[in-house]
Amino acid sequence: MIIENIETFLVRIPFDTGAAKRELGGRTWQTLDYVFIRIDTDTGISGWGDAFAYGAAQATKAALDHMITPALIGADISDIDAIHTQLQRDNHLFGRYGVTMFAISGIDIALWDIAGKAAGLPLHQMLGGKVRDGLPAYASLFRYGDPEQVAAVTKKAVDEGYTHIKLHETGIAEVESCRRTGGDDMAIMLDVNCAWDFDGALDMASQLADFDLYWFEEPVFPPEDFKALAKLKDQGGIPIAAGENACTAFEFNQMFDAGAVTYAQPSVTKVGGISQFQKILASAKSAGVKVMPHSPYFGPGFVATLHLAAAMEDESLIEYFYLQPEAFPMGKWSQPEGDVFKVPDGPGLGCDPDPDVMRDYAVSGN
Repeated sequence: MIIENIETFLVRIPFDTGAAKRELGGRTWQTLDYVFIRIDTDTGISGWGDAFAYGAAQATKAALDHMITPALIGADISDIDAIHTQLQRDNHLFGRYGVTMFAISGIDIALWDIAGKAAGLPLHQMLGGKVRDGLPAYASLFRYGDPEQVAAVTKKAVDEGYTHIKLHETGIAEVESCRRTGGDDMAIMLDVNCAWDFDGALDMASQLADFDLYWFEEPVFPPEDFKALAKLKDQGGIPIAAGENACTAFEFNQMFDAGAVTYAQPSVTKVGGISQFQKILASAKSAGVKVMPHSPYFGPGFVATLHLAAAMEDESLIEYFYLQPEAFPMGKWSQPEGDVFKVPDGPGLGCDPDPDVMRDYAVSGN
């Protein structure tokens, strides 16, 4: 099959958390911004991808439009891995990670969607076969910075049946509020988004000891300081999770070699797409590390995550961004039934973005 056309779409969906919005990169976070990609082939088959974009949507789209897609028009896509590798080689001078790899991730997901559609098989079948039908979800809460808000949202999630909740807080009072509200049997994960250096993270780990955390996520800055993460894992007494800011299997191999994590968290829209995610799964298995995908989004990348998790040998929890978007671009597939996600069985991803959502929330002039 030959690529005839590639189109990128900037989609901006307002959301509600029930509280004031917080800042992201110095700006108030009001919307979920997506860069969706459609690749059209000479066979009439089109595939959809999703490049990570929150807070960097225009930069990611520019990387796609000016660095990545021009070289792909007319390309034969029979070998996805070869295309992926060539894209990395051709663009490594601009940095293999960050928006460059976000863009490549989106292309890779779209190519896998095309491959599945061409074969008439769902993506999970292309990845070795579905091991499970239902995927357990955990509620990944917004950062509130207020114990009362944390308690209110925790209660709502527990009432809906969630038994695992992830906080994005940096204060002890908020964690205590979640534990008090949810009870001793509820699992709490804490993601602090690289808030401290090693000494600060170790001090926090000691203060968090009484809350029986399921994992302590990205406690150290910079996120690629795997030696510091390994020390914290050994000395802090709490399982460590990290990887949402890591790109390619190469960086995850460094993480595993350092013994840095209990749980690895590749994000399919950041790490290099499905191709790299598969390599990370193999490396994690060899290293004895459990994979818990990073997936706080609602587009094609989230659906790709469902397929990957369904085909994984070990069961994984699925991260559900616990807020209310005005619209769901992938319809029911990006929403759990209770606290369980179902996986599409149609060819490729099994669903395309909702054209009404794409029209109503498109950002013009981009």
